[in-house]
Amino acid sequence: MLSRRALLKSGVAGVFAVSTSTAGLLTLSARTAPATSANKVATSATPGAAPLQQALDAISATAAAGVLAEVRHGRWTWRGSSGVARLGTTERVPVHSRFRAGSVTKSFVATVVLQLIGERRIGLHDSLDQWLPATTAADHRITVHHLLQHTSGIVNYTNTRAFRTLYGTVDGILGLRDRTWTPAELLAFTDGQPLLFEPATSWTYSNTNYILLALIIEKVTGRPYRTEVKRRILRPLGLHDTELPGASPTITGPHPHGYLPQEQNGTLLPVDITKLNPTVTGASGELVTTTTDLNRFYQALLTGRLLRPAQLAQMRTAWTTGRDYDYGLGLQTKLLADGTRLWGHEGDIFGYQTSCWTTEDGRRQLTVAATPWGTGDLDELFDTLVTTAFASS
Repeated sequence: MLSRRALLKSGVAGVFAVSTSTAGLLTLSARTAPATSANKVATSATPGAAPLQQALDAISATAAAGVLAEVRHGRWTWRGSSGVARLGTTERVPVHSRFRAGSVTKSFVATVVLQLIGERRIGLHDSLDQWLPATTAADHRITVHHLLQHTSGIVNYTNTRAFRTLYGTVDGILGLRDRTWTPAELLAFTDGQPLLFEPATSWTYSNTNYILLALIIEKVTGRPYRTEVKRRILRPLGLHDTELPGASPTITGPHPHGYLPQEQNGTLLPVDITKLNPTVTGASGELVTTTTDLNRFYQALLTGRLLRPAQLAQMRTAWTTGRDYDYGLGLQTKLLADGTRLWGHEGDIFGYQTSCWTTEDGRRQLTVAATPWGTGDLDELFDTLVTTAFASS
């Protein structure tokens, strides 16, 4: 996945990856003061509401056109937003906005796979060629476990030269925004690419792994992975504002607009990328959702409502990645300075960035989504918000 720094320097956008960069995005020549809104959802006083709003305002002031978040601490919930839903207007970001969540999709896919493992319809250590013998990635050394944890060694298709030739500029992205991609076409970007390492000997983030996992779900159930996610997760949890849109390019309902920087006459200007056919991401990053739905999902997941104890334990067995998080099976995890263990996932897709974190007991949560735009370091500002949201109160 290309970093936001690469996006700034070359006009290339990051696609449905986990953010790892330390640079912000381009700024407009003029900015309005960030619009703010907050909604306390409880009858009792909400601890720390002011610092949370200040953290959101800092994000919209320097690193995003708009941002929204939901924080849950036990019995109380706080929702807030800052900035604008559309550049060039004063339209506030609704706290119940829908947005593209990028790689957060992977947690949903992993949950379905682990449910099927719990039902003994898939084995965690089944080989890739057992389920998908016709794919060029088929290899007896690669298992379902390796795909879930990004230890397969399979090349990330969004990092291949062929993919970047198409999506390496803003003009290229805009020209392909309406194209529908099939999983086979996405996998074809990795044709002829050797493994980066022997499976289970190292770790590298690869969207290709989750394209393959979705195909395994379809092979086992006879239904598309989107159908299984809806049947097994969205409906039981009442996640009515969450969808896997397939080829549908629009975000329905209230939503902030996402942007890419495009050079025009020597000046970098925002180009609206909200409308996008997300099949280019498929099962690795197509989710459209809300902060409330994501918090509800991760709370249910981590408190055992979606997986059997054995599979939840497998999901939370993490590989040390060398980044600022470690990786379980479709879950990221990290320790805060005070020793608090968090689980969740981050995600990027053109024009949007999301971060979701939940404590192991499911009682404390944060989901934040932003539309990157500005000179500030969005990753650092997200980290500040995380620290603020999980501070002892």
